[in-house]
Amino acid sequence: MTLPLDRATFSPGVRAADWRAAVRAAGVDLVTAGAVGRAYVDELVQQIEQSGPYCVVAPGVAVPHARASAVVRRDALAIVVLEEPVVFGHPHHDPVRVVIGLAATSAKRHLTMLAELANALDASGVADRIAAATARDEAIEALRP
Repeated sequence: MTLPLDRATFSPGVRAADWRAAVRAAGVDLVTAGAVGRAYVDELVQQIEQSGPYCVVAPGVAVPHARASAVVRRDALAIVVLEEPVVFGHPHHDPVRVVIGLAATSAKRHLTMLAELANALDASGVADRIAAATARDEAIEALRP
């Protein structure tokens, strides 16, 4: 697995009024970690505004991501667990409690990371373990194969 889990951020108990605030929380964590520039946060929100809730990949889980660009400094993940789930507008997987912001330095890495994350999230109970995590190590361990 090549997901950048060792440097992933984890923010439990985040309050978000709506999906935009939830996505921004993950984006800000990526900025704070030095993985992306501030413009990436807006790109995450714009991507969903333009394409719909494509990033809601499993029941209760969203993986917002934008294209690899100059504002992405390194591959990164930001795991956010919301205090209260929010609606993204997905017909089957709403509401969302776990938001995993993803940033990749190239189109190839972007696709590889998305595929690996999808596989990890497909395993039974992973989303619930992340949602229940109180420490960064617990959330990251839930994503390991």
